[in-house]
Amino acid sequence: MEEPAAAAASPDPPEDPSPSPSSAPSPAAAAPPPGPRELAAAMEAVERDAAAISDSYASLFASLRVALANVTSTSAENMECLGDVVGRLQESALEASSKGNKYINSCLRLNEEMRGLESLAMQLKILRKNVDSLDLAVNQLLRLP
Repeated sequence: MEEPAAAAASPDPPEDPSPSPSSAPSPAAAAPPPGPRELAAAMEAVERDAAAISDSYASLFASLRVALANVTSTSAENMECLGDVVGRLQESALEASSKGNKYINSCLRLNEEMRGLESLAMQLKILRKNVDSLDLAVNQLLRLP
């Protein structure tokens, strides 16, 4: 008997089982569980949303597949074009190298021919000096008083 008196004498106020006006009841606790029709309608909405999302993903992947195919095709075309350009550049480089070698060989032959002409050029210079000396001597003889 002393226990109930001790509980009544405790400083804590007893809990009130009625809801207080400041706290609103939670919707889950207040709403009754959905019926079979509401559940079926919710399932249909989820299925429609899932189908729409699936279609959206399918469209996205199809677009990505087309974009990837275009990029791959373009890359393959670019690689073919690059191969053609490199082949033509190689042909041009070989042709230029061949022409350069021909020019160098012509210059070497000309140099060899010019070596033979050096002595001839020296002889022509000497002959020119002799002709000039002879011309000077003739002019002096013709100017005699």
